[in-house]
Amino acid sequence: MGPHPAVAAIRLAVRRVLNDILDDHGRAPGRPPVHTRPPSPLVLVACSGGADSMALASALAFEAPRLGVRAGGVTVDHGLQAGSDLRAADVASRLRELGLDPVESVAVTVGRDGGPEAAARDARYAALDAAVERHGAAAVLLGHTRDDQAETVLLGLARGSGIRSLSGMAAVSGAGGRYRRPFLRLDRQTARKACMVQSLPVWDDPHNADPAYTRSRLRHEGLPALEKALGKGVVEALARTAQLSRDDADALDAWAGRAEAGVRDADGRLECAALQALPPAVRRRVLRRAAIEAGAPAGSLFARHIEEVDRLITGWRGQGDINLPGRVVARRQGGRLVIRQG
Repeated sequence: MGPHPAVAAIRLAVRRVLNDILDDHGRAPGRPPVHTRPPSPLVLVACSGGADSMALASALAFEAPRLGVRAGGVTVDHGLQAGSDLRAADVASRLRELGLDPVESVAVTVGRDGGPEAAARDARYAALDAAVERHGAAAVLLGHTRDDQAETVLLGLARGSGIRSLSGMAAVSGAGGRYRRPFLRLDRQTARKACMVQSLPVWDDPHNADPAYTRSRLRHEGLPALEKALGKGVVEALARTAQLSRDDADALDAWAGRAEAGVRDADGRLECAALQALPPAVRRRVLRRAAIEAGAPAGSLFARHIEEVDRLITGWRGQGDINLPGRVVARRQGGRLVIRQG
């Protein structure tokens, strides 16, 4: 008799990602390393102790040895709740009991930039990046589910930040594709069921139910209201929207990358007439790239900023400088668009 369907589903998702990682590192899945082949890659799981990441950790612990992959784990202590250090130590202990090695608990200091959720996320990814470098890991598995993807799409829609914002989380992201999200096609309930049938203890973060947090309100109020009004299937539809939007955004980004060389003069300055001839979606991507190259932080550069810069091209009436995040200034000079700091 095989494993419970929920357990089988999470293991299959992890197995597929591990095979991709092995392909990326030139190893045939399931073959032991020898001196003529690259060493067995190390894959870490980022685990908070919640149902999604515990299900992911258990699946990694099961599948990795069968494919000749080393498996470890990292839990991040954000220090935002009393006793968080003890909970992190407990999660690390559970990961070791699953057979993962190396395992570590990393304490971080959460700043204030961008609000509490964004600041915690930035601190967490910085800690995971450091763990990758410290252990020489090939990848980090993250437990984001289809439900998380749906929430991310709705948050992007609310910000009005364009199609890239609607594309949600990528299955592969980060420097060198180090972050992998095996569960983006699985719902949250499948992960929780897998933990239950395997008797895996899970910790429910109270922040996930705290209405002070935007994502929490969306999860417990917004999405249920949408499902009540529109019927079941909203989460699946939003996840499909994310993939379709990502495909479109990737194509437009590639177009903008090719078009950029043709709108710069011999000195590398952007020519307004050439920019105006581009389709708006492509032109705005070129402008965004130029602003980021000049020093504007990508996470603080919103659609409204790019729209103001775009008006220097399409609605020129002698406007003054446009101030962008990161002390970057955009101005029009003699038919050229100059974007630089200061």
